[in-house]
Amino acid sequence: MIVGPILNASLIYQTAAWGMTDQPDFLNQVLKFESDQHPEKLMHSLLGIEAEMGRIRSEKNAPRKIDIDILAYGNQIIQTETVQIPHPRIELRRFVLIPLKSIDPDWIHPTSKKTIDQLLIECMDDLPVHIFQPIDS
Repeated sequence: MIVGPILNASLIYQTAAWGMTDQPDFLNQVLKFESDQHPEKLMHSLLGIEAEMGRIRSEKNAPRKIDIDILAYGNQIIQTETVQIPHPRIELRRFVLIPLKSIDPDWIHPTSKKTIDQLLIECMDDLPVHIFQPIDS
């Protein structure tokens, strides 16, 4: 399932698990891509990718192989049963803000009108976010 061409990709970042903390570290990456799919159709496509990769939804914040979210869709504000754009918890998670800033440092949150820098300053999440360094085998 392809959703559109990737325009920019952050490095991969590693953080301690967020939410349910008794699980392996999270690896996070933000991609910027073009899509002609309506956000609800796009979300359906992304959930299909997760399923193809073996994601099984059990409980909130449970360990998972992959979790794909739509953070933003241009400057649109969308609230439906299927999708909330911008993602409702962007400003709460450094592991989202830091890679987002690396690929789009001028991004402004469509509802709060705050810059990425303002969101990072105000973010209460104090988990360290590190560039992922794979261990060579």
